[in-house]
Amino acid sequence: MGMGVSSSSRRGKRSRRAAMAEINVTPLVDVMLVLLIIFMVTVTLPAVGVPIELPESRANAVEETPTQVTISIDGEGRVYVENERIAAGALPEALAAINRTGSGELPTVVLRGDRSLDYGRVMAVMGELGRAGFTSISLVTDGSVTPP
Repeated sequence: MGMGVSSSSRRGKRSRRAAMAEINVTPLVDVMLVLLIIFMVTVTLPAVGVPIELPESRANAVEETPTQVTISIDGEGRVYVENERIAAGALPEALAAINRTGSGELPTVVLRGDRSLDYGRVMAVMGELGRAGFTSISLVTDGSVTPP
């Protein structure tokens, strides 16, 4: 009988749990890692927004510099300096407006040309670059795994 009394007295008491004083940071860390991965993927994407289908090549990659200027020629032959479209015949003026570096040297030009372009169109743009004094020109291609 004594056992019955003690069990009924325990049922009458309500046990309260103490509030947790700690913060669970695991979900926060998970979210931050996902955001970090997204940030890293989007930062490594090319900064130039002109959609171009680049030709393939087995050439080694060239390092990017902060002073380089990107010139793109799309599939229809339109020329872009960075993301700004240049009117027909206005390329010499656009090249003259490109800032020189602190030492007075012209920046490196990165030339992106669509694979469907006529060779003469690319050479015409390269000729204007040469006339404007740009001597360091890099041609951008996609990497290819098979030799020609």
